[in-house]
Amino acid sequence: MAAKILIVEDEEALAILVRYNLTAEGYEVEHVARGDEADIRLKECVPDLVILDWMLPAVSGIELCRRLRARPETALLPVIMLTARGEESERIRGLTQGADDYIVKPFSVPELVARVNALLRRAKPDHVAHRLAHGDLELDRVTKRVRRAEKELHLGPTEFRLLEFLMTSPGRVFARDQLLDAVWGQDVYVDERTVDVHVGRLRKVLNRRGQADPIRTVRGAGYSFDETFGRVP
Repeated sequence: MAAKILIVEDEEALAILVRYNLTAEGYEVEHVARGDEADIRLKECVPDLVILDWMLPAVSGIELCRRLRARPETALLPVIMLTARGEESERIRGLTQGADDYIVKPFSVPELVARVNALLRRAKPDHVAHRLAHGDLELDRVTKRVRRAEKELHLGPTEFRLLEFLMTSPGRVFARDQLLDAVWGQDVYVDERTVDVHVGRLRKVLNRRGQADPIRTVRGAGYSFDETFGRVP
């Protein structure tokens, strides 16, 4: 069963972007824009995780978080706080009011998705998708194995992470710098041309029998996992 995530965010464009990426990850996602609406919704149905903006109409995110922790049914509900407040004192305030994690705007959406995955792995491990599958291609996040047409493929660790990241968002085009941040990390300096090298290595393994290429190159933009891969014409 897919984990249920509630996004409480009044910036419509940001909410749409986050919802799209979490849905592509396999989660069931709902969005409300006001703190009072979220309060009512959370009394009706408790999700598996809440992404909560600090500044909201009617009821602030920090107040809503405090209310959640005061109720027995939501006392342990995982909460990620979004805010433009980056000062240490504000981060401490958010965490002391009950937030499990804290991310400052503007932020990397892949980083937010990674934090959601990490928090759910700890809180509700049964709800995190361990297997990604498209067409005849399967990736197992637990065993770190990749199979195509029932044949096991042997990928290096970087190629595995690259394929895993692309498979979580079929159809979405990622620029090389986005792939560098997501796969190599922001603290590692790697030339953008390195992405091309590893994509080439990944393709060589995936398509060694002349099979259809699941990785799509978008000229001048980057790479994506082809959302049409494996579909019957």
